[in-house]
Amino acid sequence: MKLAINYFLRALCLLAYAMALVKLAGLVPEGTFDRSPAVALVLLAVHAAEVLLMFKHVRLYKGPLALSVLLTLLFGLMHWKPLADEKKAASQPSA
Repeated sequence: MKLAINYFLRALCLLAYAMALVKLAGLVPEGTFDRSPAVALVLLAVHAAEVLLMFKHVRLYKGPLALSVLLTLLFGLMHWKPLADEKKAASQPSA
């Protein structure tokens, strides 16, 4: 269930970015998606702050660090939180 919610929220982030790109490219009628560039910019700013504040979790990604930073910029905590949870679960002793 958690994984499905994570993927759903990731899809919403991608949708916000896509709407902003469509608006900035002028592919929609005037007055459509007017706030989408601002929403996408706020998302990117918040996620950029997450990269800085949660870098210890961002670097847990098994792939290239640059890719982990990119994924965090796109998806924020939906990328680094599962990595942090996985590390926490691995460090707890089994009962």
